[in-house]
Amino acid sequence: MYLGIDLGTSGVKTVLIDEAQRVIGTGHAGLKVSTPQPGWSEQAPQDWIDATRAAIADLKEPLDRVAGIGLSGQMHGAVCLDESDRVLRPAILWNDGRASEEATELDGQQRFRDVTGNLVFAGFTAPKLVWMQRHEPHLFEQVRRVLLPKDYLRLWLTGEAISDMSDASGTAWFDPAARDWSDALLSATGMERGMMPSLAEGSAVAGQLRADIAGELGLPAGIPVAGGAGDNAATAIGAGITGPGAGLVSLGTSGVIFAATDRFLPAPETAIHAFCHALPGQWHQMGVILSAAACLEWWAGIVGQPVADLLAELDPQPGQPARIAFWPYLTGERTPLNDPAQRAGFTGMSARSTRPQMTRAVLEGVALALAENMAALREAGGGADSLIAMGGGARSDLWLAMLAQATGVPVLRPAGSETGAGFGAARLGLMAATGAGAEAMTRPEIAARFDPDPALLPGWSEALARLQAQRA
Repeated sequence: MYLGIDLGTSGVKTVLIDEAQRVIGTGHAGLKVSTPQPGWSEQAPQDWIDATRAAIADLKEPLDRVAGIGLSGQMHGAVCLDESDRVLRPAILWNDGRASEEATELDGQQRFRDVTGNLVFAGFTAPKLVWMQRHEPHLFEQVRRVLLPKDYLRLWLTGEAISDMSDASGTAWFDPAARDWSDALLSATGMERGMMPSLAEGSAVAGQLRADIAGELGLPAGIPVAGGAGDNAATAIGAGITGPGAGLVSLGTSGVIFAATDRFLPAPETAIHAFCHALPGQWHQMGVILSAAACLEWWAGIVGQPVADLLAELDPQPGQPARIAFWPYLTGERTPLNDPAQRAGFTGMSARSTRPQMTRAVLEGVALALAENMAALREAGGGADSLIAMGGGARSDLWLAMLAQATGVPVLRPAGSETGAGFGAARLGLMAATGAGAEAMTRPEIAARFDPDPALLPGWSEALARLQAQRA
């Protein structure tokens, strides 16, 4: 068996698979986020360890046949350790905004875009350490090692400080083309290579389980722990997304378009992420909108109706976009404008506008924003010829049909839920333990396919152009 551990922001999920990659057990334990000041977001790393223990216990399966472990997790967080690997302060998370000024300053240095191929976002790791230099110098002076969240779990499990290429790509200290830390960028932020973890590919062995921890968890001692992946790359591994071709669309709280590439294709001016993938010799592009299913939940709260009831009021066919439009920027906009000041709104309403029309506009607005992300990936030389849909919003046939129209490519819904980050982590654990390669990267069974109607494509292109013009 192979164990995947996925460290999310709201909880730790564990997934147990067998040699045929069938899911034979799942576990979960919740986490809470601390917000000591507005815009701050922190967690205690010890809470991650406690939640991992609980999530493994929640599997309720004997674990003596586990032969490998894989890790996935929330990206960009800063776990700061002293010379004894003691945690110096609560981890600053990916959605923490305190370092926005520092991020702007770093992004103003052209070398950061030139080397990383990305904008420097406030959520990235490097600006957090610059913030610490300025606001917590007494703690910064004690920093001897900085780890990403999932790699702190690895330190506990194996005693090794190692990260993988996909997670390291989101620090603003990493050169994705060279698949290595950048000494120049580290130096520019008062850091050095010795403060960084070693690096391993996501499917490679990156430590062995310590005997004392193995005994505590009921696992065999010495089994390999894979390099693992950041959460989106791990989800793509679970869905079999490798190399050009099929991509991934996530309709969760936020929205993501993910496409694997066989070379590094940066385009920082479009605010897409260009990172290493979790497999050797592969990279990926990713576009992000900050509010996807969150928009529908917000609208349901405004009108006081459950989401399912609102969707039941709609014609199930995508049709042409309506004149009522919705901008899905409840918390700003990431790709392609990187504008946190963008805000949501309806346009084109009249005295005869109805609730179903406005609900439909919310779905269309999210679909069009994701289509704009797809266009940005294509302009950078990537993109996808089909999209495997994930997240809670993927349960809606209408929404997936709209996405097919907006992006112009087929959208596919998997038959099961075994394609999440935890499954991808377990798959990486299998690859590290067995030496398996691309042959292990099977695609999930597809339950439903939504193809674009060529007759409707011009209308959807015009709707996107209207949205962009009104936003400008």
